[in-house]
Amino acid sequence: MQNQGFTEADWKLFRKRLPEWQEHYMEGLIEQYKEILSTDEPASSKFWELEKRLKKDKRDTGVLATDISRSNMRMHLIELFHEGAIKEEDLEEFSEELRETLAFLR
Repeated sequence: MQNQGFTEADWKLFRKRLPEWQEHYMEGLIEQYKEILSTDEPASSKFWELEKRLKKDKRDTGVLATDISRSNMRMHLIELFHEGAIKEEDLEEFSEELRETLAFLR
């Protein structure tokens, strides 16, 4: 059954994969935070830079996706692409129609 350019299987796969993508994305963020903390900058500079990054990053879909619904799935996928949380190969299991729709919208 089609729904807004994707299948029910796409929706189920998205719900399954989203937590995996988020976990992977946050692992990458933690590596970036380690880099900030390992600089020769003063402790106060590192603290405030880290605080600024955390404040920004916690709003990313790759960290916290809000309103997980069928109607927002494509929007979340586009946001995940823009944040670098997913790549083209992460969509290989999804329907051709969804992949084409996302390629057009990105």
